[in-house]
Amino acid sequence: MRESVFTLESVSFRFPDDSEKTLDNISFSIFRGERVVISGPSGCGKSTLLYLLNRLYPVNCDGMVSGNIFIFSKPAELYAPGEINHRIATVFQDPDSQFCMPTVEEELAFTLENLHVPFAGMETRMVEILELTGLADLRHANIQSLSGGMKQRVATACALIMKPEVLLLDEPISHLDPFTAKEFISWLDELQRQFDLTIVVVEHRLDAWETFFQREISMDGNGEIIADQDFSARRPILFPERVSAMSGETAISVTDLSVKLKEKMLLNSFSFKAKRGEIVAIAGPNGSGKSTLAKALCGIHKKSSGRIQSDGIGYVPQSPEYLFLTQSVKDELAFSGLASREELTELMERLGMDGIKEAHPFSVSHGQKRRVAIGAMLADKRPVLLMDEPTSGQDEAALYELFDLIDGRARDGSTVFIITHDMEFAASIADSVLLIKDGQLTGKFAARDVWQNEQLLAEHHLLPPKGVAKLAESFA
Repeated sequence: MRESVFTLESVSFRFPDDSEKTLDNISFSIFRGERVVISGPSGCGKSTLLYLLNRLYPVNCDGMVSGNIFIFSKPAELYAPGEINHRIATVFQDPDSQFCMPTVEEELAFTLENLHVPFAGMETRMVEILELTGLADLRHANIQSLSGGMKQRVATACALIMKPEVLLLDEPISHLDPFTAKEFISWLDELQRQFDLTIVVVEHRLDAWETFFQREISMDGNGEIIADQDFSARRPILFPERVSAMSGETAISVTDLSVKLKEKMLLNSFSFKAKRGEIVAIAGPNGSGKSTLAKALCGIHKKSSGRIQSDGIGYVPQSPEYLFLTQSVKDELAFSGLASREELTELMERLGMDGIKEAHPFSVSHGQKRRVAIGAMLADKRPVLLMDEPTSGQDEAALYELFDLIDGRARDGSTVFIITHDMEFAASIADSVLLIKDGQLTGKFAARDVWQNEQLLAEHHLLPPKGVAKLAESFA
């Protein structure tokens, strides 16, 4: 008989300030050694469900739970606070939220100290996990100096150093480049087989996982389970074909742009132009300088040299909450005052925010925060728009709407730069691709010339998008 790790019987959950349940009548079992993915629309309660499994909820919030939750066949409420955490390790959606120490080494040591590991045994444990996760060269690195992808790997290393029986991951590859994501999944596959880990993942980028998962538990927007099925039964996302809206007029010109910080050259002599109506994907390995470029273009990072000429740039950062200035989603979108009431209503409807328009921007899910930031910047109507990982945390319906909104903005004459590791989305929408590696600009290429060039893709930790043959035919 298979050993149950989690069993939920008619479980519902509601936050005290909400009139509706976040989770409604959830029932399932997950068994030792299984690999399960939880999918569904942004804000449907996937992360909340994960936090019930690791006892973060309701212990650390005022939420109300009904039904029965069993962890390792024991009623969840009988575990003392923190008792289960060494057996069930969690990697959160925002890795910054779980770091307490400045360097990688200190963060790993802090985790071991909390587990009461003797000092004499710490070195061996740290060396093992650093080698296993490919982070040995970053042992003494300052965590906040790392890229989003590297932070995610550090957070995973901190979870694994506890030698857990269960690993819960909340969108672990959302900030990883395709090659690194594939390596991460392959490494996780080997680790699971070696230690018979039970792995539960909340995820939107399902195609990247290929055959890793055995089961998919799908939720709807009402916090209910609508399917519990074999993972192989799912279908891939297919975007519509797009006709370029590029004009001949230059919207932004960058000449010899360099950025140096504390004697370290982050960007070295970037030069490129983009036209009105052009959609440009910015791609490359984690830590290559993509986000640094976006911040330099909009003035967050001071340039060391060079020139940027544009008519005005809007920016949606990788951590969208940095943009929020108001107390509600609807006020956030209306903040610039440039969009009409009708335009704001349409934006909220298309971005799926009708149900959260009165909510505080900080209280909604990660995927919803990103859509709030995107909506606010679209309402701001800047001629040039920079989006850092806009597809992260977005379900299928949101991706289709994002595609239409970006395409529509380009047709209105705006120029859009998209930093992304989602090659399927990039291949469906981009006119051109800026490839970056080690702070150097490899070049700006027509998109059709990139997807077929396996060597160029490999050099920049990218994988050919699925359906590339069809794309090549459409460009012919």
